[in-house]
Amino acid sequence: MRLGLAANRLHHARPDAALFRWLRASGAGIRALDIGLHAVGRTFDAIVERDALAGHTGLQRYPYGREGGLMTLVAEIVGLGPARTLDGVVYLIDPVDPSSIFPEAVALKRQCVIQGKPFLSTVASARDFIESERLHAGLPADPGADDLHAFEQQTLALIAHDAMKPKMLEFVERHFDLLSRFHARVATGTTGQLLNDLAWQRGWPLDQSWTQRFKSGPLGGDAQIADLVLSGRCQRAVFFEDPHVARQHEADIQLLERAVTTVTDTVACLTSPAVADRWAQAAARRAAMP
Repeated sequence: MRLGLAANRLHHARPDAALFRWLRASGAGIRALDIGLHAVGRTFDAIVERDALAGHTGLQRYPYGREGGLMTLVAEIVGLGPARTLDGVVYLIDPVDPSSIFPEAVALKRQCVIQGKPFLSTVASARDFIESERLHAGLPADPGADDLHAFEQQTLALIAHDAMKPKMLEFVERHFDLLSRFHARVATGTTGQLLNDLAWQRGWPLDQSWTQRFKSGPLGGDAQIADLVLSGRCQRAVFFEDPHVARQHEADIQLLERAVTTVTDTVACLTSPAVADRWAQAAARRAAMP
């Protein structure tokens, strides 16, 4: 497996920065899975300087961002042949760093969504991904990831743009029992109503909502859920985005995404049906372990 890797300056400038918190938490899994990390210039330099992946031979250096390193990651997410295709990206974002909204940064996420590959923009998401891949590889669960799987104490946001609402319903239908373990579920208006109707059809008590509905996205629902994220009341988001259409409420969508990256250690985000399905399968496997 090959992952692109980049971190905005805030996330690699200090020994306790987000990049190093992730590598300390997930380093054993990265080594066990022999994951290749294809790191953009300054991110690579910071890892080597701190000796943060000692003994791991899968770390490769790409050019600095200003020399096209992030652009190269975009091309390799799309795929440039067997030797130059990435399986996903860890991009630890500082939401107030101007480079986080450069065209290559936006394109990197967009292509991950289009290609159905993980775009991991928070420490929690990156930790969660490594744990999921450990489980798919038949490795034992990492006790250090127990906090990510304490679903009974977490709130889950389920968000889907119009063209992706059928995919969201299919995802919830496939993994209904797992998703019902969460302490609470929240959604924007139309998606929330569709999910409640699905739950009631499956036998959920008719006098109880399966998910709490907020306003629709264009009317402020994304902002309401962003507030839950920032206040520590939402720990996971499944966000099925349609990358092929312009959105009138693009600013609201970006607000929610920026909220998630602001609280990088505490919120994991799944950005496409393929990625969400793979996570759910791993989570179910973990729950069934003795």
